[in-house]
Amino acid sequence: MQILTSLLLAAATSHAHYTFPKLVVNGKPGDDKDWTVTRRTKNADTKQGVENPTNADIRCYSSTNAGTVAEVPAGATIHYISTQQVNHPGPTQYYLAKVPEGKSASSWDGSGNVWFKIATTMPTVDANKQMTWPGQNEYKTVNITIPKATPDGEYLVRVEHIALHLAMQANKAQFYLSCSQIKITGGGNGTPGPLAAFPGAYKSSDPGILVNLGSIQPSAYQPPGPAVWSG
Repeated sequence: MQILTSLLLAAATSHAHYTFPKLVVNGKPGDDKDWTVTRRTKNADTKQGVENPTNADIRCYSSTNAGTVAEVPAGATIHYISTQQVNHPGPTQYYLAKVPEGKSASSWDGSGNVWFKIATTMPTVDANKQMTWPGQNEYKTVNITIPKATPDGEYLVRVEHIALHLAMQANKAQFYLSCSQIKITGGGNGTPGPLAAFPGAYKSSDPGILVNLGSIQPSAYQPPGPAVWSG
């Protein structure tokens, strides 16, 4: 009986969590199969999120690089397919990091002050007077647009959903994230920024990470990380 109970608890925990294995570009999968242009994450099987935002896993949580690089036009919309319902409250954020000259998106590790945020989501209150975020209870992340001014070149795109249901305790927010390998075409001459590093962009005590959702108004929520660059 104890073994059966443990198995049921493990299944319930796994089902409540998620990964983002498939990038979708302008409505068409950039990943023909899971983990094609998206780097397979360490939690691909367990579905457990990162809890310490200063751990190196906060960058891409990747165990292996992906096999291909997807072409993504500047101005395209992108989102990710989730393995389970994104059922926890919290923001979805997207970042880009330009691959340095002489390196490839298929192998570059994304280290240094290279990441800039291109999108985040903010909460509202639903009919049940619960704080909720765009994309919550969906099997995909929210659609966002690659800024038209993004310069051409190879990039890593990073998506994260920060689950805040236990975030009133330090290191109990859960980060679910993936990085994909892309090549942006038809872009502009923008200067993306501010730039940040992972780890480094977040602290466990940031008000968007250590937060009691029951004690704040939706408009008071502060997403962690740098300001959004929209081009």
